[in-house]
Order: sequence, then structure tokens, then C-alpha cells
Amino acid sequence: MTKEAVSYLQKLVTTMNTQATYHQMQARIFGALGFSKLETKYDGHAEEERDFMNQFINRILDLGGELKMEVGQSEPLFQNPIDYLKHDLDLSREGFAFLKANNLFEDFKTDYATYDLLKAYYKDEEEDMLWTEAQLDLIELIGVQNWLTQQL
Repeated sequence: MTKEAVSYLQKLVTTMNTQATYHQMQARIFGALGFSKLETKYDGHAEEERDFMNQFINRILDLGGELKMEVGQSEPLFQNPIDYLKHDLDLSREGFAFLKANNLFEDFKTDYATYDLLKAYYKDEEEDMLWTEAQLDLIELIGVQNWLTQQL
């Protein structure tokens, strides 16, 4: 396992830690606004992020890597759920574009445990991205007010 591969896993841990907190904070905002379905959705997403983060932490340690506590990138918080969905979708698309452009799975092609973990994580992220796209499409079809009413 290369240092670069462990370094990438560490970047994922840092990002997941940041994203889990970000989703949890957004869930609190949505809850305070009365959008209980969005609150539940993003609480669940935060929990998924933390679960994957713990799996990646364990993998770094299994590989003999040094775990670090790093500060992640700041993200804006939103009062408007639609603005948040658009921002979250942009983040997802950027992440997948980065993965594709850098062919990051290449470092893990002979490390089957890490490869399978990465594959599961990115599959989960893709499902989240597709859910967000579907919600934005639904908003276009039924209108903002009807969609917001469904989130109460």
C-alpha cells in the first residue's frame, strides 16, 4: 500500500467527518423550519457518513497508516431546502468528476478490502446524488410549494 493511497483514505475520512456534521446541521435547520422528512433524511445521511468514516478509519489503521485529525472545508448552511439540494448536488458531481479524472481506484486494484469499501461508499454516494436529482426533477414537475408540503 502506497503512502499516496493511505493519504487518499485520510482525505476521505476528513471529508466524511465534515460532511456528516454538515448534514446533521442542515437536518437541524430543516427540523426547525418544520420540514421533518428532510430532517430525518439528512440525519440518516449523517449517520451513513459516520459509519463509512469509521470503516475507513479502521482500514487506515489496518494498513499501518497514521490517522490524523484534520479540519475539513467549510460549507454554507441553507434556510431554503431547494438551494441546499442544488448545492449538495453540485458537491456530489464535483466529487465524482474528481474521482473519474484521477482514476483513484487504480491505487487500490490489488487491495481488495479497500477497493470493496471504496466501491460501497461511492455506490452509496451515487444513490444519494440520484435521490437529490430526482427531488429537483420532482420540484420542476409539481412545483416548489407542493414539494415543500410533502417534506412537512
